[in-house]
Amino acid sequence: MKTLFSEIQTLFERTYASVGVNLEECLVDSRRSRQLAALAGAQAIELAETARTFLRAADGQLRIGIYYSQWLIEQLERHDPRAGLGDHNIRELIAFVEEIDHALHAALQFHAGTPPTRDEAYARNLELQASVDTYLVLTLFMAFFRQPKPLTKFDRRWLRFHLFESRNPRAYLDAQLRGRYTETTALAKSYTKYLESLAASRRVEEIRLFHALPYAGKRDRILALEDTKET
Repeated sequence: MKTLFSEIQTLFERTYASVGVNLEECLVDSRRSRQLAALAGAQAIELAETARTFLRAADGQLRIGIYYSQWLIEQLERHDPRAGLGDHNIRELIAFVEEIDHALHAALQFHAGTPPTRDEAYARNLELQASVDTYLVLTLFMAFFRQPKPLTKFDRRWLRFHLFESRNPRAYLDAQLRGRYTETTALAKSYTKYLESLAASRRVEEIRLFHALPYAGKRDRILALEDTKET
């Protein structure tokens, strides 16, 4: 039986490309997570302690560490999203999916010749992509439970609330983190609205093109779509 982790990785790889590695083997325990967080610098103190992804290029290879707290794992085991989504597990699923997405896209970028860096554009690119992909995964989960009926407006509002509205980027003390999450959340919120307007076949083509863009290209595309909508 496939794990929730492997099912989500498979879904992402079918959409984009295979990374040639089982990312579940990159999971680290709490002790290793603390070690890696200490190496990440002062800014990492403000990042969530329940789920983290650590990236480092060394000796021509990409090192990935994915950490989930025992509490988060226990919540997802107790309330498996594959059995239904609700207020009791939606935030935990979001955190779970986002870290898999960070690792997968970092691996795809590395294969394409872009190693992880401390450049802010690199971090924002991963955050924006993860927000978009996580929303799409959530809609797939919800659509499975609603079939054969389509998702309702309430379903989509509920998903969007938990992914975009319930977060407060302004709570970050670090100005760079505050700016990163404020901008990427707003962009993802706008872009997923656009994706909702597309037919399923067109949506897959669009997100593959979007994924291939650098962060500046993603931002420009979303802003251009907003301008078009306004006119």
